[in-house]
Amino acid sequence: MKQTLLLLVLFITTCTLAQTNLYENPQFDEIAKNHKAIAILPFKATVDLRPKQMEKMTSEQFKRLELNEGKSIQTAMFSWFLKRKKRGKLTSIEIQEPNRTTALLGKNNITVDNIKNYTSEELAQILGVDAIISGTYETNKPMSEGASVALGLLIGFWGTTNSALINMSVHNAKDGVLLWNYNKKVRGSIGSSPDDLINKLMRKASRRLSYTKKK
Repeated sequence: MKQTLLLLVLFITTCTLAQTNLYENPQFDEIAKNHKAIAILPFKATVDLRPKQMEKMTSEQFKRLELNEGKSIQTAMFSWFLKRKKRGKLTSIEIQEPNRTTALLGKNNITVDNIKNYTSEELAQILGVDAIISGTYETNKPMSEGASVALGLLIGFWGTTNSALINMSVHNAKDGVLLWNYNKKVRGSIGSSPDDLINKLMRKASRRLSYTKKK
């Protein structure tokens, strides 16, 4: 009886960890027809290190780690769009380069700490795009290669990510309406780079993203 109950709990837990939540605005396709450019914001990253690992890092090092993780996801998402476009699987939408996005945000003194004070419409206007992609990213191990190596040397921290939760949204620039939201949590060996993570997460969700061409 106990063994059966344990197996049931493990099954439910596994299903929960692999759960995918996807929302698509019914008007997304119609609204996206008028979009010419989109921008991807740096993701708000949270790295849940163990207390002993945190002891060997300064607050500045940890903050830099999370900033780099957020930027790595932003870059990986940008690369994903470019690959789709090269393969002819993307509409004529233009994707703003992350460096330009970062520069424009910086000129307006917008940082990862205060970006929540701005509406989607305001951010889109500053970036000069028709829609913005934003999101959060949580992990118990860093995905970017540089961060993994740095932590490995600093605190003996090696290996791929064991757990990752990503939540991304697409907002319309004109009125700030939520057009698309994707939330997924995965556990296990999901790859050794942000590109692997994005490819895995977007494999099925991209079919519901209006900027990708439908078969």
